[in-house]
Amino acid sequence: MSQSLYPAFGLLLVDDEPAFLRSLSIALERSGGINHIHRCQDSREVMGILAREEIGLVTLDLTMPHVSGEQLLARIVEEYPDVGVIVVSGLNQVETAVNCIKLGAFDYFVKTDEESRMVEGIRRAIRLQELRQENQALRNRFLNDTLENPEAFAHIVTADKGMRSVFQYLESVARTQQPILITGESGVGKELIARAAHTLSGRQGPLVCVNVAGLDDNVFADTLFGHQRGAFTGAEQPRAGMIEQAAGGTLLLDEIGDLSLASQVKLLRLLQEGEYYPLGSDRPKRIQARVVVATHRDLGEKQQEGSFRKDLYYRLRTHQVHIPPLRQRKQDIALLLDHFLAEAAEELGKSKPSYPPELAVLLGNYAFPGNVRELRAMAFDAMSQHRSRTLSMEAFKRAIDQAGGGDPPSSHHRQRAVFAPDEPLPTLDEVADLLVEEALQRAEGNQSMASRWLGISQPALSKRLKKRRNEGL
Repeated sequence: MSQSLYPAFGLLLVDDEPAFLRSLSIALERSGGINHIHRCQDSREVMGILAREEIGLVTLDLTMPHVSGEQLLARIVEEYPDVGVIVVSGLNQVETAVNCIKLGAFDYFVKTDEESRMVEGIRRAIRLQELRQENQALRNRFLNDTLENPEAFAHIVTADKGMRSVFQYLESVARTQQPILITGESGVGKELIARAAHTLSGRQGPLVCVNVAGLDDNVFADTLFGHQRGAFTGAEQPRAGMIEQAAGGTLLLDEIGDLSLASQVKLLRLLQEGEYYPLGSDRPKRIQARVVVATHRDLGEKQQEGSFRKDLYYRLRTHQVHIPPLRQRKQDIALLLDHFLAEAAEELGKSKPSYPPELAVLLGNYAFPGNVRELRAMAFDAMSQHRSRTLSMEAFKRAIDQAGGGDPPSSHHRQRAVFAPDEPLPTLDEVADLLVEEALQRAEGNQSMASRWLGISQPALSKRLKKRRNEGL
């Protein structure tokens, strides 16, 4: 049996007609991609099943022997308020339908309705139930500031609060079928976040990564969907696409912002319909993988320019994770430096060296346009040249200079100029006043916060402000 599109979501079908249960189950598996299904013909067993199994949604026949559908609906709403209920009836009765909705049913269908309409209604109910569960989980995590699965993030070195918020959000959305959009500058670690999402999803299949940048429409379709024998010249053997290879797991599409408009149409249909056609085949296959996409581009800006489809953009941003750049995570620089030096030392067969305190200052004042990837490259380069007990700063200085972030070659040992060279330097008191003014502005007048930023006590700050007022500044 193939893995469900909703692996963490149990669906209970309740009806005393075996033929209807069988028919609906087949339709849900084939057309809806749902197979985490429980079936029940005896209404007396329903409450016991809800107590034993992880059920998120129930379809309930109204007319059954022993316990009626309306009675069960009232009990489920009272005892299991988090479980959604869809009522299914053999009769199209408006008054009954309205009463069921008042009692708490999510929707009402008549058995004579088109089967596809019922399947789509169940899919819609599942999506809404998932969103409700995600919101509840996210609220709990932020209120309690907890991580339920910290081991999933063990490979990501950080002490940043913003990154912790990303982890908490990821825990809340990782088990749903909806796509995740991961954004952030090049080198921030988007693939590491995708791997964490895959681990948290609980999926048993693999994580398959595809960089779609530069793929034309035909290569994109062949890479993702695969092809049948004879689909095009040279296709002598059938080939499974990346979607099929990722079955039961996660498919990561990297650099999605560089995807052509023609390929964007194919991706949109895949996400909307949950099915695709291998090249040369007229028989669709259902996607059995969760899709995660990543980009360093601003997709909102690209869709406004017309180079990225608006409908695809809104489909992808259902769950969005943004990874802050390293320059906004200053406290992570020292942690990452230690981590990469230890990694490089082990790989090169050397002892991890100590490094001068000035190195932390140098790196802390650098913008790191290449983010974590750039810091790793610096550490490995410095370790490869390391010979003495203390690590030299020269490899780091050279890398910063080459990136255009260091001092001019003629003044290698000087800091970059802060004040205009043709103006007199301010006094220390004038500089202190400028710092105080800036700190108060950033703290929106909060003297306690401003004093912490300035590294002085609040009474000392108050004394300085009073002195400035007395001097008429």
